[in-house]
Amino acid sequence: MAGNVVQAAARIFGNVIGNGLQSGRKVLTQKIIGQKIVEWYPTPMQDVDPCFEDPSEKRRVLKLERLKRRGKGAPKKGHGKRASKK
Repeated sequence: MAGNVVQAAARIFGNVIGNGLQSGRKVLTQKIIGQKIVEWYPTPMQDVDPCFEDPSEKRRVLKLERLKRRGKGAPKKGHGKRASKK
């Protein structure tokens, strides 16, 4: 009798009668939110307008050029501090 009540409750409320082991049911019943997350973030302006120049990117490139002129830029690949120790 108790089993019948549990089965009826499961049918009415949409519950699943499990065996006490973990299952992926919790994840499968959640709403799919991937597309909503993608829509939340705006598209980069570089993708929309090819003539657009990002001011922060331009500032970064100018800073790197200044550092390289002073000899403080990043070393070429394979010519860093570790390579000079060998």
